[in-house]
Amino acid sequence: MRGRMVDVVLALVGLAAGVLMFATGQYHAHFGVWWLVPPLVVCCAAVLLRRTAPVASVLVGTAAVTADVIVGPSLATPLVYTQVLYDACVHGRQSLARALLACSVAGSVITAVVALVVFRDVQALSLAVLLALVTVVPVLTGAHVRHHREQASVARQLVRLTELDRSNAVAAERARMARELHDVIANHLSAVAIHATAALSTDLGTDGTREALRVIRENSVSGLAEMRQLVGFLRDPAGGSAAEDVTAGLADLEDLAGRARRSGLAVAVSVRGEPADLPTSVDLAAYRIVQESLTNALKHGSGGQVSVSVAYLPSTVDIAVSSPSAAPAGKADGAGAGVIGMRERAELLGGSLSAGPHAGGWLVSARLPRTVHP
Repeated sequence: MRGRMVDVVLALVGLAAGVLMFATGQYHAHFGVWWLVPPLVVCCAAVLLRRTAPVASVLVGTAAVTADVIVGPSLATPLVYTQVLYDACVHGRQSLARALLACSVAGSVITAVVALVVFRDVQALSLAVLLALVTVVPVLTGAHVRHHREQASVARQLVRLTELDRSNAVAAERARMARELHDVIANHLSAVAIHATAALSTDLGTDGTREALRVIRENSVSGLAEMRQLVGFLRDPAGGSAAEDVTAGLADLEDLAGRARRSGLAVAVSVRGEPADLPTSVDLAAYRIVQESLTNALKHGSGGQVSVSVAYLPSTVDIAVSSPSAAPAGKADGAGAGVIGMRERAELLGGSLSAGPHAGGWLVSARLPRTVHP
């Protein structure tokens, strides 16, 4: 409705301006000035068709301009006609815009040639210039505007696809974390069940019973902590069921580096501080961060050595993976799906992760807490 109102307003403004010009004696038609009004009315009516029927709008407008030239000519109707041509290029098909451009350029050139041949005067070229201003200029402007609108539309679609990719990466990482934690909790509960069964089925003595109760308590507390974290995660019921090693951790860092070396990647591992028991979720997250970083270095590597550094600090575990590889194309800001997933994993645990260019290479840096509060 709003677009239709704009069409009506444009048509009425053009009609009112033209009639005002005729009434003030700006033009003298061959058959009387008011003969200029019907072509103007028809051309303004063509404006009403600019969105719904661009081809019909051009045909009606062209007929109106032709009639105006025969009985006049005037300036009002050709000016309204420029709006018709512009809108046909913006709202019509791409083929219509190309056809209008070809016709307008050809018409201007033919008019110039005929004017020179018939009148043999350079001043006669003014008619061709006027025709070019009325036809070629609005067609080129409309085609240019249409091109930029299409580029803007493509850019908006790319932004939506990028956001969708980010959301999918976050959801996939949360689903994997949920699967890992589910298996860890199952291990804790299995240990509780085994020791409880042993305590109930046989007389273990005082020391044996106390030891069984201690194991039960430790596994129950650990399982409860992991379960409380699991409540905060979103798991897709239809997610993949691919088996993954949920027992992996920083203790398996050398094995992970060895697999990378066998794939052709030069890896140097350094560990600072005293390794200590970490919450399962933190240990898994640290392992996954190094794993993802080595995978990216292998995919986008440009030779050279990859350095993996793990520092056990009093309250955090700091991880740094530096490689001479460049970021994937279009991912120079570290916004790849893998990095998004690792950042989501780190932030859910109360840590942080950054990735980006550094000293001519690529650096992934993460800081994870050594203790996770439920």
